Amino acid sequence: MDSHEAYLALNLIEGVGPVRARSLVEHFGDAPAVLSASKSQLLHVRNIGDETAEAICSWEKNIDLAGEMKRLTDFGCQIVIQSDEAYPASLREIYDPPMVLYVKGTLTAKDKNAVAMVGSRQTTNYGVETARKLAYQLAYVGVTVVSGGARGIDTAAHQGAMAAKGRTICVLGTGISIVFPPENKELFERITQNGAVISQFPFNRNGDKQSFAIRNRIVAGMTLGTVVVEADLHSGALITSNFATEYGRQVFAVPGRIDSPRSKGCHDLIKKGAKLCEGAEDILSEFEYLFPSSNRPPSVGETGVLPALELSENEQRVLDTLRKDDDTSIDEVIRKSGLPSSMVSVALLSLEMKRVVKQLPGKLFVRNR
Repeated sequence: MDSHEAYLALNLIEGVGPVRARSLVEHFGDAPAVLSASKSQLLHVRNIGDETAEAICSWEKNIDLAGEMKRLTDFGCQIVIQSDEAYPASLREIYDPPMVLYVKGTLTAKDKNAVAMVGSRQTTNYGVETARKLAYQLAYVGVTVVSGGARGIDTAAHQGAMAAKGRTICVLGTGISIVFPPENKELFERITQNGAVISQFPFNRNGDKQSFAIRNRIVAGMTLGTVVVEADLHSGALITSNFATEYGRQVFAVPGRIDSPRSKGCHDLIKKGAKLCEGAEDILSEFEYLFPSSNRPPSVGETGVLPALELSENEQRVLDTLRKDDDTSIDEVIRKSGLPSSMVSVALLSLEMKRVVKQLPGKLFVRNR
């Protein structure tokens, strides 16, 4: 048995979490040695009681390691452990890093420059559009955008990063084989093409309040900072920002309307010392040593020259529905283009970032050229 299989087995044993696993490996030298230890030997390890020792000793009777390995192959994913080069370096630094990450897609060295973007599931149009634009701008300059794949701000963040043809990582609060929310199945598949969907949970593990909080710790732990775009005072996004603060990472908060309950959490973070975020530059300036201005492409405002158009098929279909002399509603764009609403939203964002389309109040759009 190699280390990957041993860590996978430990991850499947009830009661053996990351902290206990670290104590066990430090005591016995490696993960395979833990699984072959006797109960009396296990009881000499700090924080290992009778119940946990018994669970480890009887692991072959109670867990299906071969079945989990087969599910990995069938699902087309892999596992990454802390000694692997692909394991996120920032995540290793937290108190309780996951012993195993299930990965569909790829983790690369570029992901060391990652920023988390989180927020409410119940969003306003302002929150969704802001998240998409910020994620687009960050991904465009090489920042990996990390979020949790949930409805609302998380989904918008992933969409914005993909619209910029950048990298994005989705951290699940369920087993990697479970699509939640179900409408994000296509989104998750697209993420794996230039990024990754990851989870620390075994296959078929359903999500609950505890697992989503555990997911939030990974989101905060594997990133340089966390951006909260829209959140009320009880939003789960604030759990992620609390983890970021605990890990010594920067927290950013996007301001909203003073009378909007959906922005109360962000305003509270700003009062407590989070950096106010009005645009991607507020985030990038905090990590200037990683993303110096000289490395960023000049903006249209700086050059006065519009870039040559390079449009995807979906972008062209959406653009063909718009006119320069009249505004068009997003519902009309969806009807005329024949594309799903999610694809239209991503295409419009990309066109807007390329200065080809302008958004007007009321979700109306016009061509710039």
